[in-house]
Amino acid sequence: MRWLSLCFVLFASAASVAADEVPLADFARHAQYHDVRISPDGEYLAASAGVGGKTVLALIRLKDMRGVNVVPRDTAELASFRWVGPHRLMYTEGERAGGLEQPLPTGELFVVNGDGTDDRILFGLRAGGPAAATHIARAAPERAFGTLIAPLRDDERHALIASYPFNDSHSGVFPEAYRIDLETGLKLRVASSPLRNAHFLADNAGHVRFAYGTDVDQREKVYFRAGDEADWEKVFDEASDGRPLQPLRFARDDRSVYFACGGICRFDVATRELTPVWQVEGVDPVDLMPTFDERDAFAVRSEPARPAVTLLDKSAPEAKLLVGLMQQFPGEAVEFRSATPDGSKVVVLVYSDTDPGQFFLYDAASRKATFLFARRPWIAPERMAPMAPIELAARDGLPLHGYLTRPPGKAEAKNLPLVVLVHGGPYGARDRWDFDPDVQALASHGYAVLQVNYRGSGGYGAAFQRAGYREWGGKMQDDVTDATRWAIAQGVADPKRIGIFGGSYGGYAALEGAVKEPELYRCAIGYVGVYDLRLMYRRGDIAQNLFGENYLKLVLGEDMEQLAARSPIAGLDRLKAKVMLIVGGADPRVPPVHGENLHAELSKRRIEHEWLYESKEGHGFYNEKNRETLYRRVLAFLDRTLGEGAPR
Repeated sequence: MRWLSLCFVLFASAASVAADEVPLADFARHAQYHDVRISPDGEYLAASAGVGGKTVLALIRLKDMRGVNVVPRDTAELASFRWVGPHRLMYTEGERAGGLEQPLPTGELFVVNGDGTDDRILFGLRAGGPAAATHIARAAPERAFGTLIAPLRDDERHALIASYPFNDSHSGVFPEAYRIDLETGLKLRVASSPLRNAHFLADNAGHVRFAYGTDVDQREKVYFRAGDEADWEKVFDEASDGRPLQPLRFARDDRSVYFACGGICRFDVATRELTPVWQVEGVDPVDLMPTFDERDAFAVRSEPARPAVTLLDKSAPEAKLLVGLMQQFPGEAVEFRSATPDGSKVVVLVYSDTDPGQFFLYDAASRKATFLFARRPWIAPERMAPMAPIELAARDGLPLHGYLTRPPGKAEAKNLPLVVLVHGGPYGARDRWDFDPDVQALASHGYAVLQVNYRGSGGYGAAFQRAGYREWGGKMQDDVTDATRWAIAQGVADPKRIGIFGGSYGGYAALEGAVKEPELYRCAIGYVGVYDLRLMYRRGDIAQNLFGENYLKLVLGEDMEQLAARSPIAGLDRLKAKVMLIVGGADPRVPPVHGENLHAELSKRRIEHEWLYESKEGHGFYNEKNRETLYRRVLAFLDRTLGEGAPR
């Protein structure tokens, strides 16, 4: 098969590169495989694969590893996919949005067989069309955004979907749940949400029982109903209960439900009582790991530093297999990506901080795991730099976590040039122990990289995230500063060779760090960053609806004088660091006016700075050539300001 042979060619090419240099193009390239899932009947694999610069749906017959590519229409790319029958898939297409690996779905739903036949649209604006016979009913085009709620395990002809109507409502829409015919696209409504923009959760029998999500007041709400004909009942409201709760999946008996509750809890549908199942202070669950038949859960995955797994049922066959595979791959993270319902075949992902990830197929009969695909086969893990988890205390005593990456071969080195890499988001996002091309590109060229999950980041509890609200330029910035000074105190960083770099919120933090701590950073790189906080209310896609407006009021605040004072563009009188600005001209989230205004103001003050502008890029560069250029320009800028020959 073409894309399988390509793996070998790329790997062989990478192996021929000089041992002391990893080409920047290798870091700029997108993953060749994102995800792999096995069909319920165990006969086919489906994978999101990069082919010809586009993400397509690769369908592979296991018995001979031959297959076909389903190529999305026009400029669209594969966004998501899931098996909804023994050998039937539902998938969505999406459009690229900036630097995101995952395209943003268009809301249309497609179906295709595992062998690539009968590929067609089922729901959305382009649905419908002539039927094979005039007496066969077909779905009509619909102005709505569709998502899959769940397959119907006992009904391979139908699935559950949610429909979000297109309209101009400033306050959101009330979605509806349907049972959709996977052959005709005809729908039967089974639920109407009592909550705007809600998500639905169905039980194991296929009945929609929960509607939940963030309301316009930016508080989580959960509605429950006893059955298809029962009324909705509000069972949780963050505004009154004081904590966000979210239903995750039903237990096998359908009498209890797993909830995210700061940890994992069980909700009894009869008594309405919530009982803790797994809780670790200051640690959020990352995933509730389903059993092979997806009717229950057997473990909790979290990531306080490196990925960790807590078994809920140590006797479960899934638990025993996972433990065995973790022993087989020491030092790596192991995840089940999909399985046949009987567990006879399981797709396993193995990855680490230096390994982008490899997919294996475990066969229960032979008790062997066979290699399938590598996400980035051109990356040699032994040439990458390990990420060391770190922990420190902020100036107010709040525990902070993050990662320190030294250049390859310099695990104990001191007095290194350091780049403080600030993640975007900011709220709910975080840095993880995982393969990060940005980190590895910097480390491969001799820079230590420091990442800190400042307050406001996800993964460390709701209180930690809320602690970052309205702290742009305040305590969130101080956390980054405290982590930088920690690296100096540890002897890792040369205090005269420190730069700060980030994208989106991280771009804001890079420039705000430079003006707030002018003696600390020799250079600052702002990548698609926010530089005037007041513009957040007037420009960009966040403030275009009531949800977004209320979100900004909650996390940013409405004191325009304070927002002006905490904007980097207002603090240039204190600036001493060298500056580089990177801007996407088609950025809908942080419009280019942010970078353009700061560029103009720096030029007006005759402050020399690097300027990288790509008119067709969005909120982060996606085009591989543009990403390679970005890496090259960034590293050249760092070499001039932090390198051995740079002025001190």
